[in-house]
Amino acid sequence: MENLRTFIETLYNHNISEPCLMPCKTDSNRFINDMFQLLFPLDVPRSTDAYFLRFRESELQLKKLLYAIKPLLKEEPEKIVADFFNALQAIYSKLRMDAMAIYQFDPAAASVQEVIHAYPGFYAISVYRISHQLVKQKVPVLPRIISEYAHGRTGIDINPGANIGDSFFIDHGTGVVIGETTDIGNHVKIYQGVTLGALQVEKSLASKKRHPTIEDNVILYAGSTVLGERTVIGHDSVIGGNVWLTESVPPYSVVFHKSEVKIRTGNKTNDTNNSII
Repeated sequence: MENLRTFIETLYNHNISEPCLMPCKTDSNRFINDMFQLLFPLDVPRSTDAYFLRFRESELQLKKLLYAIKPLLKEEPEKIVADFFNALQAIYSKLRMDAMAIYQFDPAAASVQEVIHAYPGFYAISVYRISHQLVKQKVPVLPRIISEYAHGRTGIDINPGANIGDSFFIDHGTGVVIGETTDIGNHVKIYQGVTLGALQVEKSLASKKRHPTIEDNVILYAGSTVLGERTVIGHDSVIGGNVWLTESVPPYSVVFHKSEVKIRTGNKTNDTNNSII
């Protein structure tokens, strides 16, 4: 017991000397879910006044989260909250375009409402657009906590620092990784297992562009990997499944991975039954 008490005293002194400036994860998760329900409510409030009160509650939630990291902020929490909620109309407009893009391109989608409330790709994009607004306002820590919550729920890892254009579509989504300095244009479609990553991970490169640029109207199929800050996928290109790219490709390219699948039947005497796909 004496050893335990000594450890607790050491732990206390360490933590009291290095306070953890982090917002509460539970409150952060509640905030992002409440924001999603504000923009896309399952139960519409009975009046605009009731709706307004919900927004006021979310304003107070965000202010509380910001006060937990106040020493790290460039502006006062009240100013950040006001600017954030003033940006919501533009965020909502972008999300409506994202939802419509998913609905129009996915034959399995029965309605836009199904996309909004059932598709993990749309949820991940929604959390990204909200957290990205906080990044633009130079809010530290909180955007990443919010985005990691969405990562855990959907299996889609979008760093909130990435720049993503309009009408973005993630289909299925599990295993998608989009790095911090990735630039993605408009009308881009990404399937499961796609990685937009860095070639190098040195800490000295933290403030520099490390991830690729994906121009307008590009499709990246399942399992494709695009790496490097100088790698640009030209507009209107198609990147096939399992392709590994560290070099740029021009617009209107079709890039595919060539492989062979050999089939051998159980009949060892009849070679005509053996084939290559």
